[in-house]
Amino acid sequence: AGTVLTSVSSLASANLTGTVASGRMPAGSVLQVVSFGTHTSTATTSTSFVTTAFSITITPSSSASKILILHNGMVNVLGTSSWGFYTLYRGATNLYASGAQGIAGGVYVNGATDSHAPSSIAYLDSPATTSAVTYAIYVKSGNGTNMRYNADSWFGTINALEIAG
Repeated sequence: AGTVLTSVSSLASANLTGTVASGRMPAGSVLQVVSFGTHTSTATTSTSFVTTAFSITITPSSSASKILILHNGMVNVLGTSSWGFYTLYRGATNLYASGAQGIAGGVYVNGATDSHAPSSIAYLDSPATTSAVTYAIYVKSGNGTNMRYNADSWFGTINALEIAG
């Protein structure tokens, strides 16, 4: 079933139809992309992680697939000697739990009362499932001072890319 390519003229876009099964794509191919962007801000003084508006769900087509998470946002700390941290969760698991303070990044300010710093994450995960997987950005204050994530109408994004394994 199908058409045999006999000349370049038969490559007209009208003759190219259908889809390629994800299992036939070479390793490293992007199989799907899910994106979300928001201006929503999260404010906290909690020294434990709290969720933000940045949450995205992707359903891998193969358990061998990898998921590349790309995120950009903004950390804002209010007050002198202030810390603000952010991290990435898959479901209830902090994917940076083994690092210092279990964070992907953060900002410390000493002397200023209102400081902003961009935040970003690029994380390649291997969830080993074909069930829906949810990734989310969580934040916390390092010392109980006020911190905001994505404050002042900053536009932030989170993207999930399924990569063929």
